[in-house]
Amino acid sequence: MLTVGLTGSIAVGKSHVVGVFEQLGCVVFDADKIAHTVMQPGHRAYHEAVLEFGDGMLGPGGLIDRAKLGAIVFADEGRRRRLNEIVHPRVKEEQDRLLREAAAANPNGIAIVDAALIIESGGYKRFDKLIVVHCDGETQVQRLMARNNIGRGEAEQRISAQMSSEEKRRYADYEIDTSGSYEDTRRRAIEVHQELRELAGKSSQS
Repeated sequence: MLTVGLTGSIAVGKSHVVGVFEQLGCVVFDADKIAHTVMQPGHRAYHEAVLEFGDGMLGPGGLIDRAKLGAIVFADEGRRRRLNEIVHPRVKEEQDRLLREAAAANPNGIAIVDAALIIESGGYKRFDKLIVVHCDGETQVQRLMARNNIGRGEAEQRISAQMSSEEKRRYADYEIDTSGSYEDTRRRAIEVHQELRELAGKSSQS
């Protein structure tokens, strides 16, 4: 199975791209959803996070309130780094398990892991190829303001807290620019998928 990492900064349109790949038959895993799973009560990452950040970030039923936790870590690079140290190893373990299952079910298929911090964590090295999704800066700001109902200042702060799209693109095997229309983005995703399909076919023959 060909394993592909897919990443991009906040609000660049990754979800649309991932949706296209899913429609084209790729097996897709969302690292954010996996992280949400490993941060549930009873999991090791949950208990480590509560010890580190306190129960003030918990919501009803003892669940982690992601908005409260986000407010803590987005404002403090050290705290954000500490959260990543807690969550990333658990996410990697779960990703590995899911990828093994996918490969057993379809050895000639394509598995894509959508992960915002795959470069920062070094996780991209585990994959055969890396796709970076990006758009122009103003489009990104406007999308984040609209999506999260926040002002420009907060949107720019959240964007600047992450690795820039320009830096991420240096690691890319494939780039998908979402600055244009949905159809433009879809066409580019289909082009990339075709190349990945050829690679998956070659790897299955070797």
